[in-house]
Amino acid sequence: MRDDEFLARVRELGEYEDQREAEEVTTAVLSVLATRLPGDTAEKLAAQLPEPLREGFREAAQPEAEAFGVEEFHRRVAELVGGRALTAEQDSGAVLTTVAEAVSGGELNQLLSHLPSAYATMFGKPELA
Repeated sequence: MRDDEFLARVRELGEYEDQREAEEVTTAVLSVLATRLPGDTAEKLAAQLPEPLREGFREAAQPEAEAFGVEEFHRRVAELVGGRALTAEQDSGAVLTTVAEAVSGGELNQLLSHLPSAYATMFGKPELA
């Protein structure tokens, strides 16, 4: 998936006003996700992201994953996008559902195996939760 297609899909799912807002939310959600994944898993995911998003994701990644749940994930996203706590769940869902559509099934399964089951719904996969 190309960068413009990725952001257009996020914009559609999140019902954002413009591409800039979709890009801001995407950057925030991917940054938080990068801190939640072990380094090797983050690197494999980064390789499947569109080029402009890849570098920021890699910069946020850490060798050791931080352990936090869905609520903390949403809190961190809200903080990065300016405190929109009420929409952080929607923001996360729009971006992570697009990630699930953009990466291979095997990569998605590996990524989800490193997260608590409650994260699956954020990727549009409630049957895995």
